[in-house]
Amino acid sequence: MKKKSKKNKLGVKNSLVNNINARKKKGVSRSKKKSKVDKKAYKKLKKGWKKKGKK
Repeated sequence: MKKKSKKNKLGVKNSLVNNINARKKKGVSRSKKKSKVDKKAYKKLKKGWKKKGKK
């Protein structure tokens, strides 16, 4: 039996990216000015994202 991952109040798996995207879909996302994510943390997070290839 697989272990189910915990979900937060937005109904998504707990991660920064999932939370940001879920808030965007609901229309309650924050502007960068009002962001609660530290600039350093967001920059470090972006480093791990794969770059999209040009089509």
